[in-house]
Amino acid sequence: MRAYRVLIPAMALLAACSDPTAKSNAQIPPLAQPVRAAPGDALTMKSSFAPVVKRAAPAVVNISSKRLVRQRADPFWELFGMGAPRERIQGSLGSGVIVRADGVIVTNNHVVEGGQEITVALADRREYPARVLLADPRTDLAVLKIDVGNERLPTLAIDDSGEVQVGDLVLAIGDPFGVGQTVTNGIVSALNRTADPNGDAANAYIQTDAAINPGNSGGALVDMDGDLIGVNSFILSRSGTSSGVGFAVPAAIVRRVVETAAGGGQAVVRPWLGARTQTVTAEIARSMGMTTPQGALVADIWPGGPAARAGLRQGDVIVSVDGRPAVDAAAVSYAISSRRPGESLKLGVRRGAGEQSLTLRAEAPPATPARDQQVISGRNPFDGATVVNLSPAVADELGLDPFLGKGVLVTNIARGFAMNAGLRPGDLIRRVNGREINTVRDLTAQLGQSGGQWQVTIERNGQEVTANFRT
Repeated sequence: MRAYRVLIPAMALLAACSDPTAKSNAQIPPLAQPVRAAPGDALTMKSSFAPVVKRAAPAVVNISSKRLVRQRADPFWELFGMGAPRERIQGSLGSGVIVRADGVIVTNNHVVEGGQEITVALADRREYPARVLLADPRTDLAVLKIDVGNERLPTLAIDDSGEVQVGDLVLAIGDPFGVGQTVTNGIVSALNRTADPNGDAANAYIQTDAAINPGNSGGALVDMDGDLIGVNSFILSRSGTSSGVGFAVPAAIVRRVVETAAGGGQAVVRPWLGARTQTVTAEIARSMGMTTPQGALVADIWPGGPAARAGLRQGDVIVSVDGRPAVDAAAVSYAISSRRPGESLKLGVRRGAGEQSLTLRAEAPPATPARDQQVISGRNPFDGATVVNLSPAVADELGLDPFLGKGVLVTNIARGFAMNAGLRPGDLIRRVNGREINTVRDLTAQLGQSGGQWQVTIERNGQEVTANFRT
């Protein structure tokens, strides 16, 4: 709501209006122009978001990404060697936030993923080519860099203090539908939401009812201080447009990704708990004598991991992290993974009828066995499959359960026998011709010993499936 002050000499106006003989050219003072000033205190701030927008908007940019896509022709004509694949340019539009004055920008990974030509348009319409410093599909964040020489660009400060509360006023700034920079307002509707289109429960989002539409992805969610508290990422909607249920990646995760990129890192290292947990349900709470269903029940502990060294035990319930209540297992996972390796956290733990405090040191999941990734080829059932040694580090990177154990994981399927055999990304290769497969080296050794007859056992969604093939 805008506040105006209108200054009119009241007596002169009343006198003119009350005189029936007054002529049309009576000397009625002209209406004064509205006088508007920037709010000077918190109370007047409620009348306008303009001061916040003035501070934050220059640091929000438009991002366009283009890539060349090869489109297959009709398979019928391909049988006769006709109908070559067609190529077309596919584009995407989104938003981004300048977080360093030398041209470092954070946006959503899905805005620039696969982009071969990325262009950043500043708020003043200047355009620059951009390169990707780091892309992190797990958090759906990417960090870009544009070359602005010695110029210092406007930036948004990243506020990861954790002081955001449900009900706080927020602004979403971006470029919806490519119409140009747009500001919408709303409140923080919820915190630590684990809704994720990719099904990754390790992320905990800020939910807002500020309108977010296609093109807003990667834009800024700012508080009333004009600081960045989140990067707008996705919405839940049946129509494809804003229904008031939007989600932003919290500033704590944004800072970790930006720091990694600025330090030259190519992947974000996420600490882990070193324990398998499950959310305390109402039924579990009743069985444990808890008054409310809250926290994460420790179901299993990785030997020698952070949880084991902190003194956690099976059956413990983590009820808080650094003094903040732990709503569920996903909230605990997020609180730990958003920290830097080496930092210490205080865990509030319910053990039996009492509670105690434990100190956990944040550490990256172990990469044991060593990562060994290969593309399999040749006359075998795995032709065209990309496989890698399974370890807690690889499982965490792919959003899988680190407690899956040893094995060889299928991460990608290209054209080849593996595709026709029905293998899928995420399959675990357990046995080939009766031999246990624990590493990629075991697999490649076994592939060289068969005479074209194959018995393959894989694990998919917790169930083992065995099939026979002839190549």
